[in-house]
Amino acid sequence: MAEYIAFLRGINVGGHNIKMDVLCERFEAAGLAKVETFIASGNVIFESRSADTAQLEAKIERQLALSLGYDVATFIRTRAEVAHLADCAAFSEEKLASARAFCVAFVKAPLSAAQAATLQQFATDVDEFHTTGREIFWLCKVRQSESKFSNAQFERKMGIAGTFRSITTVKKLATKYPPR
Repeated sequence: MAEYIAFLRGINVGGHNIKMDVLCERFEAAGLAKVETFIASGNVIFESRSADTAQLEAKIERQLALSLGYDVATFIRTRAEVAHLADCAAFSEEKLASARAFCVAFVKAPLSAAQAATLQQFATDVDEFHTTGREIFWLCKVRQSESKFSNAQFERKMGIAGTFRSITTVKKLATKYPPR
């Protein structure tokens, strides 16, 4: 069985408060095994016989839309991919030391050249971005709430869904759920 971590968009934010045991039940109803959650913000660890993550994402999104009544964008990574992200040197140590927030955005596919150029339009003296594969790293020199950048703004201007997690959460996931 393959081991995955799903990052869900919009769980326990914006009035959509879902109990984690209910979320686990929804994943199990989709035929997934050994389901558990990590902090109440839409991080779900599970196993599946399928190696097709795009198919798994679509299956989970259908299940959640049917049972919750609204769309939940889902982004799946393997444990090895999460471990790699936790160790990724997206920014220099000097820049990291000046950051108040450091987040990773999960998207469905690598950005096109046009999307990468659009992303850089969000860059300011306090917000910096780096992309690698299906992830976008966001370094913020002020509190996230003080930045003019937001997930909603990102999705609207980029025309794609994405979900952000702090690098601390990504590192904790990588430590608790290492590749086997």
